[in-house]
Amino acid sequence: MKLSTTQKIVAGVTVVVIAILFILMMPAPLPVDTEIVRRGVLTVRLEGEGRSRVKERFTISSPVNGRLERILLDEGDSVTSNAVVARITPPSLNTREYTRAEAAMRSSEAALGAAGARERQVKVDLEQARRKYDRYTVLFEQGAVSKEEYEEVKATRDMLAKEYSAATMTTRSSRFDVDAARAVVDSALEGSFFEVRSPRDGLVLKILEKSERIIAAGTPLVEIGDAHDIELVIDVLSSDAVKVAPGMQVVIEEWGGGSALQGRVRFIEPAAVTKISSLGIEEKRVNIIIDLDEPERRLGDNYRVQADIVLWRGDNVLQVPVSSLFRGDEDWEVFTVRRGRAIVQPVTIGRRGAYEAEVIDGVREGDLVVVHPTNDLEDGMRVKTLKGR
Repeated sequence: MKLSTTQKIVAGVTVVVIAILFILMMPAPLPVDTEIVRRGVLTVRLEGEGRSRVKERFTISSPVNGRLERILLDEGDSVTSNAVVARITPPSLNTREYTRAEAAMRSSEAALGAAGARERQVKVDLEQARRKYDRYTVLFEQGAVSKEEYEEVKATRDMLAKEYSAATMTTRSSRFDVDAARAVVDSALEGSFFEVRSPRDGLVLKILEKSERIIAAGTPLVEIGDAHDIELVIDVLSSDAVKVAPGMQVVIEEWGGGSALQGRVRFIEPAAVTKISSLGIEEKRVNIIIDLDEPERRLGDNYRVQADIVLWRGDNVLQVPVSSLFRGDEDWEVFTVRRGRAIVQPVTIGRRGAYEAEVIDGVREGDLVVVHPTNDLEDGMRVKTLKGR
């Protein structure tokens, strides 16, 4: 049947209206952010927070009970080896204690005299025994004395040598006893005091007892060390510590300076400690000890640092953004953009860095993947890419 002109116009208008309605009712493409799958350098790092500390720290303590004079040093002052850092006046002895201490000193002096006399006598006997042994050695070689007589002379010489060694040690021990007894007596004299000295050159890191007061023997007074000879202590989870090895490169950031510092892992402590995280979770953490490649004088003791330990580094690695990955039914998946549509693509992932992950299979270089996919995005949905690089 042949359509009239009016019918053709009506049919054409109807088709146009239906097409317009279809376009208006069709869902608009979902805007998505995208990245290009590329090859490049991939670095796997372990992040950890820690602090700096002086490598060799010396805590100087009081050797005696007594009254500590006010320490005149300030934190940050330089001290040299054997310099006086504190003075302590021991408590005075009463009359009975002083008499007893003086008697002990006299007794130790007498013992020292007896030990010295014994040492000199044994020395004379030993010298005679050695000369006799030398004569008998010649006579024995000539057959003038028997083997028994020769061995008896030799045994006498060896015995006296041992006695002389013991006598020498007894004299030395007696001399120490005299020094100790004399120190007790001397400390009882008016105005006497002990001088506490620094064991090495360095800086005063901390003054533990500043003011004058009565202290007991063993009380910590001052901490000494080289504030510029430091190491870094980074604590990480024990499950991460097993991935770290001595010699690994470390990048130190967020320490307050303008540029990152470089270092190396020196030691992984063998024992973990239990700590409670800010979320109240019990964790096993291990200290990683790091040496700086170059000293940084602005970095002092107990400063906060943020360190990245380089666990692995690869060149020309095919990679995708970590933010593009999501868990599928069995493995990792990404959304690839093909002809304006988002297509679910399973991928096999290798090593993972902080922002990029190695791709072993599933996508190729140059493919476009969606980053930060939303829950609204579904397989086959039309999308509009906002960026791609």
